[in-house]
Amino acid sequence: MSAASIAAALGGPAILNTAASSEFELAAAAMAGFSAAAASRIVANGFLSPDELYQLVIPRRTFDRRLEQGQPLTVTESDRLLRVTRVIVRAIEALGSSDKAATWLRTANRALRGTTPLTLLETDMGARMVERALGRIEHGVYS
Repeated sequence: MSAASIAAALGGPAILNTAASSEFELAAAAMAGFSAAAASRIVANGFLSPDELYQLVIPRRTFDRRLEQGQPLTVTESDRLLRVTRVIVRAIEALGSSDKAATWLRTANRALRGTTPLTLLETDMGARMVERALGRIEHGVYS
């Protein structure tokens, strides 16, 4: 998984206003605040449903206001969006397709104590657990 693949999932240079070809550039873009269009792009690409976006990244009314007023996401909201996108891209790469990743992320997982991976993305620690489970899958260990 590369910074470029995460940036592409967020809409690429046209939406991020930077090539974000390194993790440092991606972090800098998040600290500057992603545009609300980057969050819209994640929904449009089918990576998250609108309700999942509202639960994991930004409340609906706040998101609607940011879109309407052309305001960027806050650093916290941008960080949440970056975290969720990073794990989704990792799942796609580990499982081989967007469809398989979407199914896996939304299915209760025994390795995660019966929790769906997507719900764990609300926290950094949860995201780390999901990434470790994906790493086990990549190495042929049942997860």
